[in-house]
Amino acid sequence: MTIRILVADDQHLVRAGFRMVLSAESGMEVVAEAADGASALSLARETRPDVCLVDIRMPPPDGLEVTRRLAGGGHLGAPKVVVVTTFDIDEYVYTALSNGASGFLLKDAGPALLTEAVRAAVRGDAMVAPQITLRLLQHFTKARRRGASEPADPLTDREEEVIQGIARGLTNPEIAAELYIAPSTVKTHLGSVQAKLGLRNRVEVAAWAFRTGRAE
Repeated sequence: MTIRILVADDQHLVRAGFRMVLSAESGMEVVAEAADGASALSLARETRPDVCLVDIRMPPPDGLEVTRRLAGGGHLGAPKVVVVTTFDIDEYVYTALSNGASGFLLKDAGPALLTEAVRAAVRGDAMVAPQITLRLLQHFTKARRRGASEPADPLTDREEEVIQGIARGLTNPEIAAELYIAPSTVKTHLGSVQAKLGLRNRVEVAAWAFRTGRAE
């Protein structure tokens, strides 16, 4: 399956660079480029990409609003959105993820992280730039006192173990190896966890783990 990608950034050189990196990857195709938010929304409707790479600061609507309109509803068939920006301002990170983004990278992240973020988004995972992750977790730890409700349908022991692994930043294969189960089984447990908690991705699961004291 070819991953169809839309790139939205107001700088032509950035769009060209992303196209070059992504087009060199097997199974990836850049199907559209947009220089502003309005074009990004229009082209997303026309071309129906699997993943949209969206800058924050571009002509309106900005990338955060584009993310909300494309991914915020969580409806079936909506594209995954990965925010790729120069600015790692905490407020941007929290807003992007709250608006439904499946990742948050800086433009200097490099080709490997960029392509992995696209693949992670398609898998239903979320990737956040390593230099931002620690600040996110610290934020969630400070927010713990605000509380987070337990699910009406209790989590199983195995689901709790999967949550622990996610909070530690482990991938599905790493969790599988640690628990002596198949990666597909981890994915099934993660899906069950997200359904019980009403969460969209593993970043939100990790945040919930920190807020409920399940992770330090």
